[in-house]
Amino acid sequence: MSSKSASYDYLIKLLLIGDSGVGKSCLLLRFSDDSFTPSFITTIGIDFKIRTIELDGKRIKLQIWDTAGQERFRTITTAYYRGAMGILLVYDVTDEKSFDNVRTWFSNIEQHASEGVNRILIGNKCDMTDKKVIPTERGQALAQELGINFKETSAKSNIGVEEAFFDLARDIKKRLIDTQQTQQPKKREDVHLDSAPAAKNSGSCCQ
Repeated sequence: MSSKSASYDYLIKLLLIGDSGVGKSCLLLRFSDDSFTPSFITTIGIDFKIRTIELDGKRIKLQIWDTAGQERFRTITTAYYRGAMGILLVYDVTDEKSFDNVRTWFSNIEQHASEGVNRILIGNKCDMTDKKVIPTERGQALAQELGINFKETSAKSNIGVEEAFFDLARDIKKRLIDTQQTQQPKKREDVHLDSAPAAKNSGSCCQ
């Protein structure tokens, strides 16, 4: 699809993964709609939202897929890894187990996602300082060990959410779009990153 026939220049698909209850759905709701709800409704399978942003003078349409964290949905959600251009791996800074499971989720990325996919580690619920059990330094150290970027966020207080999504989108643009334009400047109008299966929306949230 040419950029001239759409309200955006490029389409990028992102994927949110992590344990159930870490706040993936609320991060998505905060970023896409700038809203928050304290109620917790488990995501069933897959949900997604869209937001168009501007990066370096280009309109980038982000299609963000929110995956269920429960084990019984893993076979469904792994099918979405392959088409993702960027993945946000989320843990809850108040939940040691969700942090311990980061390596398992990272292994899933290595196994199912496309080679070279951009990734960022997100420590969510950083506003809950009195319940925080994972210090910022531990999150940073793990991200460094895994070779990926790191950001602490709070969907409730709207801390770091915009930066996390924008940073990931910028890295993807640099890797997939800018590089391709440099290599094939005559074909840059044809760069259209769209590889997403259909999904049924479902209500979901957590902090």
